Order: sequence, then C-alpha cells, then structure tokens
Amino acid sequence: MEQATENQGRILLVDDEAAILRTFRYCLEDEGYSVATAGGKAQAEAILQRQVFDLCFLDLRLGEDNGLDVLAQMRVQAPWMRVVIVTAHSAVDTAVDAMQAGAADYLVKPCSPDQLRMAAAKQLEMCQLTARLEALEGEIRRTGEGLTSESPAMMTVLETARQVAGTDANILILGESGTGKGELARAIHGWSKRAKKSFVTVNCPSLSADLMESELFGHNRGAFTGASESTLGRVSQADGGTLFLDEIGDFPLSLQPKLLRFIQDKEYERVGDPVTRHADVRILAATNLDLEEMSRDGRFREDLLYRINVIALSMPPLRERHEDILDLAERFLARFVGDYGRPARAFSEEATAALQGYRWPGNVRELRNVIERASIICNQEVVEVSHLGLGDAPAANAPRVGGPLSLEELERAHIAGVLASSETLDQAARTLGIDASTLYRKRKLYGL
Repeated sequence: MEQATENQGRILLVDDEAAILRTFRYCLEDEGYSVATAGGKAQAEAILQRQVFDLCFLDLRLGEDNGLDVLAQMRVQAPWMRVVIVTAHSAVDTAVDAMQAGAADYLVKPCSPDQLRMAAAKQLEMCQLTARLEALEGEIRRTGEGLTSESPAMMTVLETARQVAGTDANILILGESGTGKGELARAIHGWSKRAKKSFVTVNCPSLSADLMESELFGHNRGAFTGASESTLGRVSQADGGTLFLDEIGDFPLSLQPKLLRFIQDKEYERVGDPVTRHADVRILAATNLDLEEMSRDGRFREDLLYRINVIALSMPPLRERHEDILDLAERFLARFVGDYGRPARAFSEEATAALQGYRWPGNVRELRNVIERASIICNQEVVEVSHLGLGDAPAANAPRVGGPLSLEELERAHIAGVLASSETLDQAARTLGIDASTLYRKRKLYGL
C-alpha cells in the first residue's frame, strides 16, 4: 500500500488489477488527494480498521471476492464512507443493484482521467455538504445573535476573540448560562482559518463516562452491547476544524486523562480498537463553573485546565450590557414576527422601560425567549408590557445584596434567578451548591 500525504480528501481504491490501481492512484494523487490501495476484500478490511476514508472506488470484479459482499461489509465497517462502484459495460445491471444496496454512484471501465477526477470531486463535495449539514443541526439558525454590541465590556471580549481566532490556541469561554458562550465559539470558528471545516459540539453534561468516550472518540462494531455499527466519533468529524466542549466543567473526571492526552498529542483510540489515530482539531471549551475551585477540590484535573485555558474570554451577563438590551430585543422581534407571520412591529414606551429595567437572570437566552413569546401572543403592532410576562413587580426594584430585605427574601430571589438561567434543575442545584431534593423543597416553600 502506498499513500500520499495530502488531506484534501481521503480515498481508498479497491481493485485486483495492479495496473488500474496504479493509474487511478497517480491520477487522484495529482489532484492532491490522500490515496490508499487494496487488492482485495481482506486487504480492504484491514486498511479500514486502521484508517478513515471519505470515499472508496470499489471494483465489482475482485477475483474470487464478490464486490457486492465487500460493499455490504463496508456499509457496516465504515457507514459514513461514500462508495463508487467501478464496473465493466457487461455488469451495469449489477452496478445498479449495488447502488440500491448503498453505493453512491458507479463508473464504467474503461474511464478517462477526467471522468475519475469528476467522480471523486462530486462525491467529496457531497461529503463536505453532509458534514456541514450535520454540524448545523441543532444550532441557532442565525449564528451571532447577541454578539453585536455597544457595551464596552462585550466589545473588549469580541475584539480579543477576533485577535485570537486566527491562531490555533485553545480557548476557554467563561460566563453565566445564557450569555452566548456557544455563539461566541461558533463565531471564533467562523473567523478562523478552519472556517470551511466542521464545527462540532460535544455537550459534556449529557452522557455518562462510557457513552461520552464513544461519542467523543468513536467505537468499533461490537465494542459493547448495542454497538451494531462502527462510528467515527466527534473528534474524527471535527478533523481539520473545531471541537467545542460545551460545559466542560461537567466532563467526566475518569475520562479527563484521555481528553488531556488528545489535546496534547492529537492522538486517540476508538472504543474497542487499539489502533492509534490522529486528528488535527482546534479545541474551544465553555463553562459557567469555577474550574480553578474544582481543580483545588480534585473535581477537575489541574493539568487539563492549563491545556484548555491558554486564552480565557469572560462573557459579561446581559445586566452589564445595558446598552444592548433594546437593540437585541428589536432584532429578536423582527426575526420572530417574520418567522411566525405576526403583526408586532415595535415596543411601547412602557414595554421598553420594562425591558431595560429588568435584571435578566437568564441573560440573552431569557431575552430571546421572552421576545419570542411576546411576538406570538401580541395581536397588534405594538408590544405592551403585558405581552412580555416579566411579572408585576418593577424589575428595577429587584432584591439586591445589601438592600433592605430579609435573608429569606434574598434567598428566594437568588434561587429564582438561578432557576431562570439554568437549563435543568440538576444544573441549578449544582450552581446553588445544594442537592436536588433540597432545591425541590425550597421551590415548594417559595412557590417557585
């Protein structure tokens, strides 16, 4: 097997005729592709165990091996890989059968270099489009909402972010829930030289250590119960691009050594596979927790903290971005009335005052939710205070530390604020430093 060093696309050629392999390989390497060759089923399976490919050109006639059987094995072993069947005129019907079995296209031999190059370019373009669509799934449709700012604190963050985006330095984004840490991470990726590659998000609190390892690094078929197919893993999907570790403070402690090793050496192994792999990935991470305190308490590795915290960016809460509140609200309103076909076009003076006076414990996320709700229920051109649902008490008179109020009133206000800015009750309990059962009792006590 011979292999090029470029990585514009990773292609596997499977054919039992050495002359065809050599011709195809030279043609594709001249285009800058990374090419590996296999002379039959066994060699192809062995190569697929060690390397990840985007595209395979598979000959239907492989001596004693049946190309359809090889295709079926590839669909199990590397389901993400696109396969182009290469066949003679006499076997076109079989090629059509192969496409029904999962092949992406077919070429008829003999084919010209231009036909081969066009077929490769077409399939690799489809790979890139698929990766981009997968990366966009679940993301906010309009990246960057909340990042345009007149606030000096926010403008400083954005300026620093633009400066470091062009490097490969690991960045840790700090801030309360709902401040837009994920949006800033996507913006940094978009400003970077990796922008044309994938931006892949791993939501750290969502999985156990075992499932997180599989999600992050991938696994081989049969590696554990239920592993019916091999998977690439998020790291491989992000190769050449950016991996965003959202809420990294909740990353499983037992798995942190493997994450540290990957960040240091860019090397990893899939679950159930001893082969060491490499991925060129830029790491961005975000948290609303105090990782330094967690490190002192032994809940987060100190050496991992140093690796992810090369550059730290602190997102200011919305209450410290008073200059941005009305502008954000107007942009959200324009978006949602357009989406839902509603009549609202502006805010009344009273609604404007309420928006600017409220403390926004849930930050930009809460503001967006409030405006979305208002845009739906408002049946007139002007949004009134009643449409905002911010409560009866003036926000400017919200309880504050040192104010004339009891500890009970302060606790109730604080718990309400944390609940508003947390995605789950478990997350709120962790922020408050109490267990979930205690939070349940206090919610019941305070009518929350």
